[in-house]
Amino acid sequence: MTVSNRFWDLTRYLAAVTSLALSLLCLPAPSFATAILTADLASFAVLGAAGVTNVPTSTIGGNLGSAPAAAVGGGYVFTAGSLQANTALAAQAELDLDAAILSVNAFLPDFTVTNGDLIAFQSSQVGDVVSPGTYAVGAASANIGPGGTLVLDGGGSNTAQWYFQLSSTLITSTTANVIVQNVGDGAGVGVYWTVGSAATLNGPMFVGNVLANDLISSDGDLTLGCGRLLSATAQVTLIMDTISVGCAGGYESSGGFSGGTVGTGGIGGNVTDTATVPEPGTLVLLGSGLVAAAGWMKRRRQIK
Repeated sequence: MTVSNRFWDLTRYLAAVTSLALSLLCLPAPSFATAILTADLASFAVLGAAGVTNVPTSTIGGNLGSAPAAAVGGGYVFTAGSLQANTALAAQAELDLDAAILSVNAFLPDFTVTNGDLIAFQSSQVGDVVSPGTYAVGAASANIGPGGTLVLDGGGSNTAQWYFQLSSTLITSTTANVIVQNVGDGAGVGVYWTVGSAATLNGPMFVGNVLANDLISSDGDLTLGCGRLLSATAQVTLIMDTISVGCAGGYESSGGFSGGTVGTGGIGGNVTDTATVPEPGTLVLLGSGLVAAAGWMKRRRQIK
């Protein structure tokens, strides 16, 4: 590993931990409003630290880029945003991504899905739906299995928040879908998937913000019409996919299910994110975040 790469890793680590610590210690109890995705990060529909590969043509609604790698491939149709090949914006977004992963992983789980089967978990819930909350999800051959549709039901709230903390991989089957319903206009809805290693999205439809430590890929023709694919250390691979932070179906003001709204000035840093998240105790949350940071650095050393 080169000296420049070591400096990049150290800079990202210190920036992520400092950002998380300051945001927690400087805010009042018992609750606070904070942005999981900063404006720079929220402007990206696709972001990969090691680049983005693509089998044309993929349709992108938002910025697409990478840093420190400048490899972003080609064959895109942009409905909003632009290519950001190792730009200052992409570099800052990668730093912000590290902090976002730490923030989501610091939340105390409301539910634990030990076997990783979200469809089986859903079938055990009232109404056969998954309500807002924080979910710790274990490893599985498929977290959303064949023919399954994970239904995220907001119960009528337009500020519903879902946080899925996957300890290792996120895998969906080729006929699996994820949908959101009963969230009004979705203006304050947040859907986040933090992934300890790689995310493989094989199904035709998915929603939410995938924040992965490793590779993000699909088997082609994926439609993620309300969310983002963001990799902290590796590539994002696209195969004729449609990825957009701009939602449809009445959720146009949702900001890509990031808890905020996309500003009228367009994509590329003009995003306001206003997710409200509960504080389980500032010091507890800070401690959990630092432990998560230490684990992240350990994984980085193993990868190198």
